[in-house]
Amino acid sequence: MLALNEQSLKELKNTLEDMGQASYRSKQIFDFFHKEGKTNIKDCTTLPKDLREDLSKKDLCKIDIAHVFESKKDPTKKFLFRLEDGHLIEGVLMQNNYGFSQCISTQVGCRMGCRFCASTQGGLVRNLSPYEMLGQVYQASNRYGKIHSIILMGSGEPLDNLDNVLRFLNLLNAERGYHMSYRNMTLSTCGLVPGILDLAKQNRKVNLALSLHSPFQEVREKMMPIAKRYKLNEVFKALDEYTENLGRRVSYEYTLIDGVNNRDQDVVKLKELLGHRLHHLNLIPLNPIKEYGKNRPQRDKIQDFKKRCEDMGLNVTIRREQGGDIKASCGQLRQKFEEEERV
Repeated sequence: MLALNEQSLKELKNTLEDMGQASYRSKQIFDFFHKEGKTNIKDCTTLPKDLREDLSKKDLCKIDIAHVFESKKDPTKKFLFRLEDGHLIEGVLMQNNYGFSQCISTQVGCRMGCRFCASTQGGLVRNLSPYEMLGQVYQASNRYGKIHSIILMGSGEPLDNLDNVLRFLNLLNAERGYHMSYRNMTLSTCGLVPGILDLAKQNRKVNLALSLHSPFQEVREKMMPIAKRYKLNEVFKALDEYTENLGRRVSYEYTLIDGVNNRDQDVVKLKELLGHRLHHLNLIPLNPIKEYGKNRPQRDKIQDFKKRCEDMGLNVTIRREQGGDIKASCGQLRQKFEEEERV
């Protein structure tokens, strides 16, 4: 059952008609939720008091900012959001020249099992609902200003929660609401082939990013257990269909791990995989966690790897690191905070 603030404008019209109310009220309600970013329907003064009372009895999804952590090194802010059932999720707000960019979580925890990621250490707890994703944007926006772009790269695998993610994207894009362009939305996936193919068939021109991390199937399987289910050749076939259907370049996230995926043979294989494709290779120096006993390369090694990729003709950048002093990487802060709460 969809909460009132998870319904499309058309669905709200049907809800009001079922209540014997004028359908034009649906626009006022939709604006209140998705343009003003509010949730307490009793504060929607454009509605009659009796209608507000009736609507307040219906399900409304809520999410609150529990804690804000501000970096002393840069303008990055890390959020812990508290859900109605008490679970915590994380989000990151980054300030760029063009405006705010926000990293969004799509699940509580994650079941993909990537060895180097803190989000997956406790496994998957549950999926987020559409409004639990929207609320992350609205809460940050109400406090700090309009969000220019979002990245679904917080905790969780977006394509493992695809129906809710698609409704979230549609509501965020809605002309009467926040009206964020699909082109300002990036969805990051471990490579769930059915989900990529579903996206390829739809007319949402979101940016797609693959968590690649190694160009070799056997190495990738050791880093990412999901790679055993979806082989690289299957993943790239699906990505090619996405690019062909929607004309969108795919980004490849590549966490640099010293001695694991920064070797000469890795560069050669990356050239083989990406050289003939529309691509962007995004190098991400590893943020070490205690559960994964590998190290990030030294700065000179990171720059050297980038140069070797460039010499191979690859379109490559190193992700600008932000919020390192506030554990801004996925899952690190939630994990630490929940451990402290249990003490």
